[in-house]
Amino acid sequence: MNRNRGKKMLKVFLVEDESVIREGLRDKIPWEQYGYRFVGEAADGEMALPLIRKARPDVLITDIKMPFMDGLSLSKMVRTEFPKIKIIIISGYDDFEYAREAIEAGVDQYMLKPVTRAALRKVLLELKEKIAQDVQQDAYRSQFQSEMREYEQFSRRQFFEKVLGGGEISVKDIYEEAGKLSLELSASSYNLLFLCLQEKAGTLSDGRAERFMRRQEEVLHYFLRHPQYIPFRWNANCYGVLVKAENGQMEELTEKALGHIRQICSQEEDQMDWYVAVGRPVERLSLLSECYRSVNHYFAYRFIMPDLHLLTESTLASYLTPGEENNIGDVDPSKMAPEIIRDFLSRGSSSEIHDFVESYLQSIREALESRMFRDYVVLNIRFTVMAFMESIGAEQEEYVEEMDHKLWDIHMKPSEVFDYFVDTLQAAVCIRDRRSSYQSGRALRHALEYIDSNYAMESLSLSSVAAEADVSASYLSAVFSQSMQKTFIEYVTEKRMEKAKKLLRATDKSSGEIALEVGYKDSHYFSFVFKKTQGVSPREYRNGKKD
Repeated sequence: MNRNRGKKMLKVFLVEDESVIREGLRDKIPWEQYGYRFVGEAADGEMALPLIRKARPDVLITDIKMPFMDGLSLSKMVRTEFPKIKIIIISGYDDFEYAREAIEAGVDQYMLKPVTRAALRKVLLELKEKIAQDVQQDAYRSQFQSEMREYEQFSRRQFFEKVLGGGEISVKDIYEEAGKLSLELSASSYNLLFLCLQEKAGTLSDGRAERFMRRQEEVLHYFLRHPQYIPFRWNANCYGVLVKAENGQMEELTEKALGHIRQICSQEEDQMDWYVAVGRPVERLSLLSECYRSVNHYFAYRFIMPDLHLLTESTLASYLTPGEENNIGDVDPSKMAPEIIRDFLSRGSSSEIHDFVESYLQSIREALESRMFRDYVVLNIRFTVMAFMESIGAEQEEYVEEMDHKLWDIHMKPSEVFDYFVDTLQAAVCIRDRRSSYQSGRALRHALEYIDSNYAMESLSLSSVAAEADVSASYLSAVFSQSMQKTFIEYVTEKRMEKAKKLLRATDKSSGEIALEVGYKDSHYFSFVFKKTQGVSPREYRNGKKD
């Protein structure tokens, strides 16, 4: 019975100019018994190269001396183009210089002719084991990088807050800080996308939170795969994407990004609210703050136009241009609904207040010349804000104190309405954020207590901890990063590694037993994470290599 049947066979390619040796190796070696499939042969390196590109073998066996292109030249080219291919050189020359050149070419094994079946079997099985280890290490590395990606996002957020805020940061400093984060910013033009993804109220049960997180990851993963985009978290429910383009590519890259977001999110409109805004492109990094102002302004219209998911200069053209009507009868009542202000008070940020107020008043600016209408607008703002304060448990005295002397009389000039609206929202958002900070602090304390008691559970996840703290996973992720200056997975990994170090030093338990005790079902992955975070393997740590 072939014990390799059903398992993935590794592919092997043979290059040998002597036909007798080539045919002998091809026909007399039981490749399948060793876990290999023979996928091709060639008489020299020149003929072999295009065939190797097509077959993509796992192992290349090549003679060292051949006409047209020898084995060393072929090995160097294959190593450059396909770094994961394992290379076996077979040679009739027992010469140190050949061996040295083979090592420099990145060859994995050097065998002398005549090649015996037993010797080749030994080498093939060793390489098979090495390939399996490499595959496993790649899987571990991918898993670890995926787990730690959120920390990278937090660091990016701090960086982009500096760049987009319009503060005193030079282009030289931008490039230096970007280099520390391994961000390549060079391009001919830049633009910003702002993306808001938020679960609809009451849709977090029955695994829907997990589904929302998967969709969010699906959206963001597209940008992580393509170097023209640099995604970063902006706040709890908002992500930014810096679009980098060469000449003439910006429109195409932007459309591809919008198409991807629309494709994923439009399927989930019953489960989540989603909006994406696009700024105006700029040609210099130093002008990104201008791009930010445009995208932030468009982004504020998600409260005014809740059914419009793509917020661009084009889709908002009729709202961005002042209207000619000055008749109160021409005002669209739906644009003044109290729900719009309440929605902003629930989800908007302090930095968005000016843009929200401007977008809210845009379509009624001419009508504000009417004193009666102006008084109605002011009262609508005041009563809506007061009702929101009551809904979050804030006392009227707290709001009055926050407003200080700014509780103006309702009779205002048209030019005063904007400032009154801004001050009113600023006071309300300040109170909301204070209360939210207290509540998020309480949720975070609950989450930390739960993690500290359950970090050894292999099933522990951001979603399970969020459910325990009675908040959404995306909210807990943002709060955790902001408050702890580290991500959820980073904190859990630190807890597990500290416990593992104590067990390694204080007990004689095996690495596999310790892995299970600190929350890793796979002992090999535990060893990988331990070495990645501590700089030494569990065995080396136990032997005192690192205190």
